[in-house]
Amino acid sequence: MEKVLLDKKLLNVKEFCQYLGIGQTKAREMMTKTNNPYTVRLNGRLYANKNLLDKWIDSISGNRVKNII
Repeated sequence: MEKVLLDKKLLNVKEFCQYLGIGQTKAREMMTKTNNPYTVRLNGRLYANKNLLDKWIDSISGNRVKNII
């Protein structure tokens, strides 16, 4: 992953896709949900706050594994 991407605070949709390894359709679906803590809207554009995104991922990681076991 590019160092520039790792140093950024806000990720645009394309960078969000690269960061998570997902497509734009799924990215826009995730970013437009009102219950996520990481979406930032500036001048009508969607961005993800990378620090909040990382915290959100950490908070949901392992949930499915616990339910299976």
